[in-house]
Amino acid sequence: MSHSSSPDGLSSLATMLKLLLIPAATYALWRAYSKPRPRPALRSVAILVLGDIGRSPRMMYHAESFATNKFLTYLVGYDGSKPIPSLLSMPRVKRLHLSEPPSYLRRMPFILGGPLKVLRQIVDILHTLLVRIEQPPEFILVQNPPSIPTLAVVWLVSKLRGCKVIIDWHNLGWSILALRLGNEHALVKIAKWFERYFGRTAYAHLFVTNAMREYLTQEWDLQGRKVVLHDRPPARFHRASPSESHELFQHLLPVLLSPSLTSFLPPAKPPYSTHFTQIPSGSSSSSSRRLSSMPLPASGAAPALDRVFDLSDLSPFAENVAMPELRPDRPALLVTSTSWTPDEDFDLLLDALCRYEQRARESESEDAGERLPKVLMAVTGKGPLCHRYMRKVEALQSGENAWRYVRCVSLWLEADDYPLLLGSADLGISLHSSSSALDLPMKVVDMFGCGLPVCALGFKCLDELVKDGVNGLVFHNAEQLATQLESLLRGFPSAPALASLRASFQRAAPLSGSGACDWEWGTWAENWNHLMRPLLLHDVASEAAL
Repeated sequence: MSHSSSPDGLSSLATMLKLLLIPAATYALWRAYSKPRPRPALRSVAILVLGDIGRSPRMMYHAESFATNKFLTYLVGYDGSKPIPSLLSMPRVKRLHLSEPPSYLRRMPFILGGPLKVLRQIVDILHTLLVRIEQPPEFILVQNPPSIPTLAVVWLVSKLRGCKVIIDWHNLGWSILALRLGNEHALVKIAKWFERYFGRTAYAHLFVTNAMREYLTQEWDLQGRKVVLHDRPPARFHRASPSESHELFQHLLPVLLSPSLTSFLPPAKPPYSTHFTQIPSGSSSSSSRRLSSMPLPASGAAPALDRVFDLSDLSPFAENVAMPELRPDRPALLVTSTSWTPDEDFDLLLDALCRYEQRARESESEDAGERLPKVLMAVTGKGPLCHRYMRKVEALQSGENAWRYVRCVSLWLEADDYPLLLGSADLGISLHSSSSALDLPMKVVDMFGCGLPVCALGFKCLDELVKDGVNGLVFHNAEQLATQLESLLRGFPSAPALASLRASFQRAAPLSGSGACDWEWGTWAENWNHLMRPLLLHDVASEAAL
């Protein structure tokens, strides 16, 4: 009888062989370290993301800025979502994908599969940074978290190749683990020691908030240069024009065809109207009448284009071409972005929407200018809890007491469509609650880049980004959020309270601006060049432009 080996058995054998090679690899690394090393290539950087590159916006923006400043840029991470378009066309950006862990590791108990997965990642990252990148890069920029194993691996590579390490502190990895296990769990204590030991010393440390810099400097005594690089959106994030919104909503029409939405939204007749925009018929009717009054060519004859389109009369014709505009009967468009994980309380949002529904019904007897509008809550992102919460939404939108003024829809958008949706929305909502109380929500940064005011869940350092009553409002529970929605949307689409928040984006001062202003703002490129170029380039003072 013949015996055949199972694929899982062969994969396990291959993994064990790789683990047996670790002592040999360690010896080889020691030999390599003891030999003379080639000098790192100037103006080169390896950016390490232990995650999906396309879902790591800050690291993609770093890569774009490095390449724009003439750095040869290696972007190392997992393949998955499509990166921002500029990275696909920049010749100085080289994407090096890590291999995904095999499926059998995910099926193993965590006590076995976890360490094996980490060991596999160590081998893969070392191979990429030591072999696939032939010439040592001048800098290695590593995202934290995750801390394990990246901080230790990058520390080792810097010793072997003479690279300068820059740690970009997005959050504290041990604090995220503590959400599941508690602060006193042994694994949390080990993770905190690991992060502190290998993250303490680097050429430079970047922080997303002033609070994080102050905490880590005092508690962990960080060594190296320290720069607070607040998140800012790239220039492609902007307030959408009615024409851009019209094109976006035509593209999204198939997503909005569910029965609960078609009966809720205003009717759409593409290409002339969507649920939120329309091309007014009055201004184009005169053009139609002029064309219809022109004589038709004889049967079989070619159309006389010079008679139909008189070039000398093109300007009056162009003035009559109708452009898209926002519909006055549209619902208010609210948007939030989430990873559908337990650290964002989606129940709070559903509770607030239920309260808004009740208040909207009570406002039916008020004057038209005081009534509350219908709202469409668009939720973007993917994650493990999506299906669970969308089943709750379906229950609220059906039955005898179904929502009449509220609808909620889950969307997954391409990178090009996401800023257009934010730029077309009326109000953003952030449910981000920081595990460390030291980081800021990137989603709010994106919203501000599109001139979109927010209602944001409050925590310790949020005021570094959201100025309560200026560019948004801060809430702490569902009752407060419902009250804010009511006050901002009353009288929509005019909604004076909402218009006041939106006007603050015209009053924001640029970086190094002067004069009276409500708050400071700028693009990612402006912020990066202002803070990072002096840190990276010794000749920056003598160069007007790279």
